[in-house]
Amino acid sequence: MEQRTEADVSPYRVFSRSDWATLREDTPMTLEPAEVTRLRSMHDRLDMSEVEDIYLPLSRLLSLYVAATQNLFRAQQGFLGTEDAKVPYIIGVGGSVAVGKSTTARVLQALLARWPNVPKVDLITTDGFLYPNAILDREGLMEKKGFPESYDLPALLRFLSDIKAGQHPVRAPVYSHLIYDVIPNQWIEIDRPDILIVEGLNVLQAGRLPKDGKAVPFVSDFFDFSIYLDAEEDVLLSWYVSRFLTLRGTAFADPKSYFHRYARLSDDDAIDTATSIWERINLVNLRENILPTRPRADLILKKSESHQVEEVALRRL
Repeated sequence: MEQRTEADVSPYRVFSRSDWATLREDTPMTLEPAEVTRLRSMHDRLDMSEVEDIYLPLSRLLSLYVAATQNLFRAQQGFLGTEDAKVPYIIGVGGSVAVGKSTTARVLQALLARWPNVPKVDLITTDGFLYPNAILDREGLMEKKGFPESYDLPALLRFLSDIKAGQHPVRAPVYSHLIYDVIPNQWIEIDRPDILIVEGLNVLQAGRLPKDGKAVPFVSDFFDFSIYLDAEEDVLLSWYVSRFLTLRGTAFADPKSYFHRYARLSDDDAIDTATSIWERINLVNLRENILPTRPRADLILKKSESHQVEEVALRRL
């Protein structure tokens, strides 16, 4: 009997960086070098070649997916005899702490907003749906911040449901990384975008299925396309520590910063502190909650130590 390899039965088609880059074809570069610099996070090394090789092919693919979804929507309208308003196409971006989710989300927003039909592209992070620190303290969850149980999941699901129902405007709470908390009575309004990018640690998390067969919504149920950013654990740790060291002289130096107490740490103490936080919290969350969601993504971007995407896996249709 013929032996079949794991690649033969994988739900993904895997591309090397060079093979993926050829799929850009004639997709134009619409970003300037200065814009790319502004879009990247401080510890990322995003450059024009990364945009050209990875994100322009992805932009082209998404343009095809969005067009196909719009055609399907019109076909369903014809079938049902309805005239519902077009709802936003939602893209989820997930992955570990320090893997570069924010940079990817911002680059995609910038590229997609410059398609020829000039769609309106909004971006939110799920950080705003974390429970306030007062609640996390009361429930003993401060060491579990970023774990699924630290989010106000019903509020996040209501937000996404309202978006998909075509309601407008829909409000999302705002999170401050400076004070490490949700800002009371501050909101971002999402008003009928063509595309909404939702970025967060656990956006692909499914949770436990009910034994009685009742319908239980998950955040990813509202996504039309999902992206998982991947890297090896030791690489993620080195990026996290590097970012921590940089933040000592930037955000941590602000007296208002929740982490101001770390601003004066020596290099050795800062490395030890960052490593301890990583192993105690972020690594546990990665192994228990984030990494298990990787096979649920439509696209996986695998990064090397240089921060460059070295491999792309696209789910087969």
